[in-house]
Amino acid sequence: MSMAFNPARWKPAALLPHEEAHDGALVFVVAVLCFLACATAIFAISADRAAQGWAGQLQGSATVIIRTKGSESPDMAASRAAEALAGTPGVAQALVLERAKAEALLEPWLGKDGIIKDLPVPRLVTVELDPSSPASAKALDNALRAAGVDATVDDHSLWMKDIIHAGQIARIAAVSLFALMALAAASVIAFATRAGLSARHDVVEIMHLTGATDGFIANLFQARFAAMAALAGLMGGGAAALLAAGIRLLGGGYGLLPVRPIGWLDLLVALPSPVIAGLVAAIAARVTALGLIRAMP
Repeated sequence: MSMAFNPARWKPAALLPHEEAHDGALVFVVAVLCFLACATAIFAISADRAAQGWAGQLQGSATVIIRTKGSESPDMAASRAAEALAGTPGVAQALVLERAKAEALLEPWLGKDGIIKDLPVPRLVTVELDPSSPASAKALDNALRAAGVDATVDDHSLWMKDIIHAGQIARIAAVSLFALMALAAASVIAFATRAGLSARHDVVEIMHLTGATDGFIANLFQARFAAMAALAGLMGGGAAALLAAGIRLLGGGYGLLPVRPIGWLDLLVALPSPVIAGLVAAIAARVTALGLIRAMP
């Protein structure tokens, strides 16, 4: 005996089921991309901060290499140079670097046993410049010439150019990697949208016959994949923030990477990850869905 059809108990199946077997893999892939993007952004910010800090330190100081004349001892020449530089406008302090410290600077190249007592190690004068109006290298050189000291002024301009250039490269690389990962996430979402539409081609045709517009059908895919990508962005961004926080905590005051210290505010970079991931997924899903639906016969 057949059971009679009851329209009240019948419900149409959803175009996109709430859970599918491949959803977990899709969320995982997008979460990994979001993690890499956020981690790249955090480390790029820390690298840029380190570069700016190094450039600021070099810009606020100078080194003077002293050469002796005639019978004048290196200590006397260095003392006269420090005295002349200390009275120069724009100089906060000028100190003679001890011979032991100068020898320590040569150890990485000559070795500890390679520095002999009779080696003519040049005397150095470290100059701290006034932050408000620092003296130029030319002003320092003029002061040394006026005092009759044979010396060379190193204002660290060459080092600063390299550091600033390295910081610019880090920023460009971070932006490029972020854009590449966003493009990869959009490609993954587009592939998933194409697969979903191909699997439900008949359902889409029936919806067309019942009066559903292309935009209405595309909205279903857009909302579905945007929600999945937002969840993946939350997971990936949270994992990147936890990694950065762990590096910051385990290393004490400067983190495990003191050369590129991570600040607590850097973790806020991961905050918009769910929004950006959801927006990229929504655009990719909608554009792909509309293109495929309109191409259907």
